[in-house]
Amino acid sequence: MRITGLYAAILALWMMFLATRVVLLRNRQKVGLGDGGDSRLLRAIRTHGNAVEYVPVGLLLLLVVEINQTVPWIVHGFGILLVLGRLAHANGLGKSSGYSVGRAVGFAFTFLAIVGMALLLIWQYLMVHAIAVGA
Repeated sequence: MRITGLYAAILALWMMFLATRVVLLRNRQKVGLGDGGDSRLLRAIRTHGNAVEYVPVGLLLLLVVEINQTVPWIVHGFGILLVLGRLAHANGLGKSSGYSVGRAVGFAFTFLAIVGMALLLIWQYLMVHAIAVGA
């Protein structure tokens, strides 16, 4: 599971960066809970929260794709798409709470990675099941 391990490590460091940004902004604004009405802190909290919402399912799917012995370039492709999606989304949301190209691209890449891996896993299951039934 070395390929998934690589992307898990990259995304873990990214999430710790996002968490540290929240902590530093909380300390600077002297806000213990919530956002204290500070829009920059709110965006930092949501940027980190959004990563917490999407990264685990993405990594779980990536791990299963790799365990299924999918060709490495496909596993790397999904891993890269997931990382780029999370970076773009955080960049876009970090700059604006409204629409931004970064948020749109980030969502699209994350969506494509997660849905793509889910569909691949369903297809792999059906192919193995069809072979087993046909044998």
